Amino acid sequence: MKKVLPIFVSFGILLIAFACQPKASETAETPTQPESNASFSDLKVAYVYTDSVISKYEYFKAKSEELTEKGKKFEGDLQSRARGFEQEVSNFQQTGGNMTPNQQRAKQEELLKKEQNLMTYRDNLMQELASDESNLYSEVYDKVQAYLKKYAEEEGLDLILSYTRGGAVWYGKGALDLTEEVVAGLNEEYAASSEPAK
Repeated sequence: MKKVLPIFVSFGILLIAFACQPKASETAETPTQPESNASFSDLKVAYVYTDSVISKYEYFKAKSEELTEKGKKFEGDLQSRARGFEQEVSNFQQTGGNMTPNQQRAKQEELLKKEQNLMTYRDNLMQELASDESNLYSEVYDKVQAYLKKYAEEEGLDLILSYTRGGAVWYGKGALDLTEEVVAGLNEEYAASSEPAK
């Protein structure tokens, strides 16, 4: 999806640029178009720095911090389990000589199974954190998109572009940059929604 969006934005910009070029056959007596068929010259465009909007959004900061704490907790739990396993392996190495070959083989199989379980546990933790991160970004993008839709309607904008380094937009007038206003509005909405009920 991330690769498709810049293609659509690029195509839209090219379409706008092409449509705004005067045609050789046009004359000065072109009839005015009705309101419903507004021309591209009536298009009101602005942009936001996507990474700034997300990184300064207080909701994203709070949820990212929760995710970081969860990751630290998982890491501590995993390290504790790994230390326990290493201790068990060390004990086996020290006392394994006193065991019969069958006891040694059984203990080695038990340790191998515990190692596999530890790896599976680690993989499950990593998968859970990755899923949580993906869900967070999806949720944040949905919230930002909903806010931008409302903002565009209130301000009479037809198009709000996402400005990212190396993206489809290479230049934009500073006056068209809505980043700070959008961040302030998003944070205001988040603060209002997170206030305790009175």
